[in-house]
Amino acid sequence: MIEIVEAKFVTSAPNVKMAPLSDVRDEVVFMARSNVGKSSLLNALTNHKGLAKVSSTPGKTKLINYFDITFMDRDSNEKVYAKFVDLPGFGYAKVSKSLKTDWEKNLTDFIVKRKNIKIFIHLIDCRHPHLDIDTDVSYFLTEHTDEDQAIVQVFTKIDKLNQKQQNALRKEFPNALMISSAKKRGITKLITLLYTILHGSSNNEN
Repeated sequence: MIEIVEAKFVTSAPNVKMAPLSDVRDEVVFMARSNVGKSSLLNALTNHKGLAKVSSTPGKTKLINYFDITFMDRDSNEKVYAKFVDLPGFGYAKVSKSLKTDWEKNLTDFIVKRKNIKIFIHLIDCRHPHLDIDTDVSYFLTEHTDEDQAIVQVFTKIDKLNQKQQNALRKEFPNALMISSAKKRGITKLITLLYTILHGSSNNEN
């Protein structure tokens, strides 16, 4: 069984220029529209209720937040180290136009220029799977990621759908993961996937 055994906040940065220096491609970036459940998922993955602040005001977080993460394979006791990167939510309308423009430029620069990123996790609210902004983000990631960077599509709040709706979503998006942070559904599967990708990367580099 794979678990996250340690998670701690490291620092915040307003843009890619202020991001921590590193020579390792070990960053797992979480990106989503505001109010999709990104902070709740981070807390569920790390089993740490207060790691990422869950705000009642969508779009409040405007900094790029870094967390040191330790994965462990309980069967072999082998550990993999990574950084979780919590990006500000995108596409929230109640910020000023100028701020929104600067904000989204920072996110675009970060995605394109930050070479430490190993995995992009794109979170989508399962109740709204076809919003233009998420389609645009999926296309942007596909166009701008390197071959050795992974893109993981995750549908959140899956407990809000009935079984028929869940089956239809799985059929339409067979490669996506279905997650409920509240019910802890899909959490172990996502942790195991991240460990597998990161572990393979670390082995290739050694």
